[in-house]
Amino acid sequence: MAAADHVPRFPAAEGASMITVAVVDDHPIARHGIAHVLTALPDANVAAVASVGSLTDLDAALTTGPAPDVIVMDLYLDGDTPALDAVAALSATTRVLVMSASGLPADVLGAIRAGASGYVTKHCSAELLVAAVETVAAGGFSLSAELADILQAELTRRGPRYEDGLPHGDRPRPDEGPAYGGGARPRLSAREEETLSYVARGFTHAQIATRLGVRKTTVDTYVERIRAKLQVGNKAELTRAALARLTPAPGVRPRTGPR
Repeated sequence: MAAADHVPRFPAAEGASMITVAVVDDHPIARHGIAHVLTALPDANVAAVASVGSLTDLDAALTTGPAPDVIVMDLYLDGDTPALDAVAALSATTRVLVMSASGLPADVLGAIRAGASGYVTKHCSAELLVAAVETVAAGGFSLSAELADILQAELTRRGPRYEDGLPHGDRPRPDEGPAYGGGARPRLSAREEETLSYVARGFTHAQIATRLGVRKTTVDTYVERIRAKLQVGNKAELTRAALARLTPAPGVRPRTGPR
């Protein structure tokens, strides 16, 4: 088993506000470059980065020190199959930011559904990468601009309201709760559905308020109601809930009428 090749263990951050990061990429130059970017920018709040070349090495490194605040991982690790199972497993215990050369809608949506708290492509700038890591570490959700456009187009194509149900292939585990189809799916009002769709596309509460023609405090109320009904917390969970609700079951037609 190869050892972690940049930092042999995940060191603890020196300050409470500093972020520790693990980079997982099977291309040595890519992972060393990412690690360098995260610590070299003067305004970056990243304290230390561990760089490993495989999920096996990551598992080994996780046993030698504290878990990182954020794992930045390539989606395609030494193969042609996206590592969605790994994203799901890692997301259960820490925050995952996918950084991939792929910007395919299926990969972006698949990673988000699997539990990723963000997705950026390897074409992004150093500043955007650092900002994404900081956003994810703080419990937020981050998509680079072109991927936000992909997500918005997909949400728009699918429409904001469907009858209850998920495709068999997207059925969640029983412990995922009503937001993802586990148990009875709670109904949202038309305004709440519309708000959830905007949240998933990356709009701020103020931007959503402008589009809906209401006060920001009203949007805040909508979001709190959505969180309570769907039993979700942060923006990443809201986004996954939106994607789950916007995926029709076989034979289920989207509702028609004004949107």
